[in-house]
Amino acid sequence: MDHDVVLTDKLPYHYRYPHPAVTTDCVVFGYDGAQLRVLLIRRAQEPCKDRWAFPGGFLNPGETAEVGAARELEEETGLRGAHVEQFHAFSDPGRDPRDRVITIAFYAVVPLHAVCRADDAADARWFPLDSLPPLAFDHDQMFRLAVRALRRAAVFAPLGRGILAETFTIAELQTFYTAVLGRPVCGKKLRDAMNRHGLLHTVATSAEERFAFDAARYDEAEAAGFFLAL
Repeated sequence: MDHDVVLTDKLPYHYRYPHPAVTTDCVVFGYDGAQLRVLLIRRAQEPCKDRWAFPGGFLNPGETAEVGAARELEEETGLRGAHVEQFHAFSDPGRDPRDRVITIAFYAVVPLHAVCRADDAADARWFPLDSLPPLAFDHDQMFRLAVRALRRAAVFAPLGRGILAETFTIAELQTFYTAVLGRPVCGKKLRDAMNRHGLLHTVATSAEERFAFDAARYDEAEAAGFFLAL
């Protein structure tokens, strides 16, 4: 079969070969200081009207998936500035009744704060990870894979900057990692692992021992990766 791209008219991205629509979806985890929650929107339109789903929508011509994901997130929830990480592409031919739709999925971790519904969302709310409502499309699978991707990432790259306060105790860092990993984390083991990579420095206070992330070492570890044995 000839796979050369041939334009059939002057429309951009209009070729003689069938091509699917592309969407982006964002699984946003919010940390409330004790546990993680996940952000859902209630769909205002068909298909799956009134069902809960992850914020997302169709990619515009000329924008990257990352830009499209951030745009849809802001348009549907008012949330802006979240750093998104791509974790999977969902391509089952029957996943969307409207068309052949492939979605590029992202996750983000942010401090928990108020969100508002906007655009074509009827509502936007934070839900505990263990009590989600029935989800639209294939978003139950998307949720499971996002949680797995987040937990893997927490072991191979630093996490917590911009989510925890600027200074924090080891107990607060321990609570955060326990929430992210979904299992108990030893505070001493966590501190030792962080110190092996030079990620923490002590902030002098008269009341308690507090720490902050070392910005330069954090950036290095974020770029190069490491293994945080916990």
